[in-house]
Amino acid sequence: MEKVLLKAELRTIIGKKVKNLRLAGKVPAVIYGSEVKSLPITLNKKDTTNTLNKYSGSTILTIEVDGKEHAALVREIQQDYIKGDLLHVDFLAISLKEKLRTSVSITLVGVAPVLEEYSALIVSGLDQIEVECLPQDLPEVIEVDVSSLEELGAAIYLKDIPTIEKVEFLSDPEELIAVASAIKEEVEEVVEEEEILEDVEEGAEPEVIERGKDDEGDASEEA
Repeated sequence: MEKVLLKAELRTIIGKKVKNLRLAGKVPAVIYGSEVKSLPITLNKKDTTNTLNKYSGSTILTIEVDGKEHAALVREIQQDYIKGDLLHVDFLAISLKEKLRTSVSITLVGVAPVLEEYSALIVSGLDQIEVECLPQDLPEVIEVDVSSLEELGAAIYLKDIPTIEKVEFLSDPEELIAVASAIKEEVEEVVEEEEILEDVEEGAEPEVIERGKDDEGDASEEA
């Protein structure tokens, strides 16, 4: 298992004053867990941002605080809504000797034959699977091969995914992972200009359909 290290410092600044830390290129954070008393820390903003962007949420991080290492998972990230800058990170301290329960993201891989044979698209269902295992056996992502989707309506459920050694799936086996769905195309009837002119010449009053108004009404009812 690759060791992903983040160096941190104990933090004494709390409350509104943490904005000064952010201005100095630091990120306030906290480590907590059943065996770790809530530990406020400060991280380097650049290093932490690069690490969190590179690894998944199920990657075990090693956070070094004053020479002591803590194995942890990211539990919550707070970011600036506009700039996307890190504002705060919550880490869950874990024991490498005890099984843990967490969610692992699903990634669809492979090429589905149905995409070439039909006008279709692959619709994703479940995007995370709850698992239980020892921290060192925790997969960063779970890859699901969609090459078995050959016909419209073909689907992959959690029960169809090959098991992973030392990892137990806790989510419902009947959960949908992906399905091959037809692309629906809206076909509108087009009235030729010549037919309109012919109706007018014969004294028939052409029908006027306010599509924008009707469509908005229908949309609001469906919503």
